[in-house]
Amino acid sequence: MSLSKVIGVIALGLVPAICAAQEWPTKPVRFVVPFPPGGTVDPLARLMAAKLGESLGGQFFVENRPGAGGSIGTAQVAKSAPDGYTFVFVFDSHGVNQAILKGLPYDTVRDFAPVMLVGTAPYAIGTRADKPYQSFRDVVAAAKAKPDAVTIGSIGNGTLGHLTVLLAQQVGGFKLSHVPFAGGGPMTQNMIGGHIELGIGSAALLTPHVRGGRMRALATTGETRASTLPDVPTLAEQGIPGVVALAWWGIFAPAGTPAPIIRKFSLELKKAISLPDVSKTLGRSLGMEIVAASPEATQRFLVGEMQRWGKVVKDHGIKVD
Repeated sequence: MSLSKVIGVIALGLVPAICAAQEWPTKPVRFVVPFPPGGTVDPLARLMAAKLGESLGGQFFVENRPGAGGSIGTAQVAKSAPDGYTFVFVFDSHGVNQAILKGLPYDTVRDFAPVMLVGTAPYAIGTRADKPYQSFRDVVAAAKAKPDAVTIGSIGNGTLGHLTVLLAQQVGGFKLSHVPFAGGGPMTQNMIGGHIELGIGSAALLTPHVRGGRMRALATTGETRASTLPDVPTLAEQGIPGVVALAWWGIFAPAGTPAPIIRKFSLELKKAISLPDVSKTLGRSLGMEIVAASPEATQRFLVGEMQRWGKVVKDHGIKVD
């Protein structure tokens, strides 16, 4: 077969996918959030659903499927039809679950098609405003005086927040009592309710509560201070060097989803994120550093996070109970 005929055959094969992308969406699109309402992934998904519904004229709806650090809902998406009508909004746990959870029912790289890395933010460690801790140094002193007496919540065993706490303990030589929750919403509710002493979550999650006066932020986990919490020192500034962790938010589709649909979806997301009210909500209100990365850049970022945190898990012998 001549080269021109080969090119013609390939072009004909692409026609249905291109046409499908031009018409997409022709039915409701499902955004799966593998966490309960109340965290940061849920409002992101709902904001995007509302904006895309306006711009594309279709129906976008959010379905919460929480559990196991986000792996339950994510597994459901991995098994969904790759037709462009099911997507998952993931948190940074997506990049560590394969290293920490045994028997994960999907392959984080092979079973998904990347759509977008929406943004990143450092983690913050906070406490209820009336608790005695004024800085993270106070936490370390209390934990050294009474190991395991100071409780700290995260959004689940083996999540990036949990790993960050374990790594900080190893570097600082202290011990906290970890309390896992199914998501950011339940964790913050328990921290505000006084059921746990501390909580670790993205700066996006804790900042509104700090500004509202219900929480006090004690430390952040970036290389530099968080833009939304400029008065809060980093862990390194408080004697815990080398512990840097960024929360991140991404969108993925089942592997095999037509590339033209993913490309159209990615472009529409970029348009939505560039709207002044959306960028203000994500940046100022949620404390997110907006990235809006391409599908290709998103995949490179994911692989890099998996390699980095997988090494932390292995090097430090971190295990999930």
